[in-house]
Amino acid sequence: MITSLLPEPRRSALTVAGRRLSFLDFGGPGRPLLALHGHFGEGRTFTRLARDLGGAWRVIAPDQRGHGRSDRPADFSRTGYVEDAAAVLDHLGIDGAVVLGHSLGGVNAYQLAARFPGRVDALIVEDIGAVVDDDLSFSLSWPHRAPTRAELLAALGPSAAYLGDAVREHPDGWGLAFDAKDMTASQRNLNGDHWRDWLAGDCPTLLVRGTRSTVLSAAHAKDMAARRPRTRLVELPAGHTVHETVPAEFASAVREFLGAL
Repeated sequence: MITSLLPEPRRSALTVAGRRLSFLDFGGPGRPLLALHGHFGEGRTFTRLARDLGGAWRVIAPDQRGHGRSDRPADFSRTGYVEDAAAVLDHLGIDGAVVLGHSLGGVNAYQLAARFPGRVDALIVEDIGAVVDDDLSFSLSWPHRAPTRAELLAALGPSAAYLGDAVREHPDGWGLAFDAKDMTASQRNLNGDHWRDWLAGDCPTLLVRGTRSTVLSAAHAKDMAARRPRTRLVELPAGHTVHETVPAEFASAVREFLGAL
């Protein structure tokens, strides 16, 4: 498959409660697809997917609060994340969109559908459950700053493989585009039983699980699909970051789902 040649995405921002919320708009005449990344990620995570989908879908990918080029908020509450997503749609004058989310973004997506049901036409949830229990405190050991990019990557060790997009040069050296303390606080607020939100709506939904995932078990994913109407489960040979590990297969599954709407 040949990846579509789309223009470079346009970076824009809006102000929410005095805070900058940055987002990428990949443009195109197609229907809007709001794409919400996971912890440690940012909007450009979905660059490959946007190009694979081509002009049929206009992918809009925010840097969620405390990530990428968006400002740090006063809190990382569930309500805050959901209202940020709704604010991006409001800012762009979009009444309804398909909403895709990975991990943190997946919960944000189905909670957006539960709390603003008229705004979400369909859901794509990547590798996250209706019950979440995780701990990101390991990130507190990552270096805050390093003199060079190479030294930062070396200090990150194996974690560098999935943090490349988040590496930034700051005035006081090289570091990441988020604060690890924020990520641990965000995860604590994400943990919990969200079955009520998962079951609140019945819009068409694609649930994608990595077969090697340590975040979403096969049994839990099957239960989620069985209990929620109009939900299809697809499992792909990957770990937690399905869109990154098998991007072509992930895009194919997403494209097939979108084509059937």
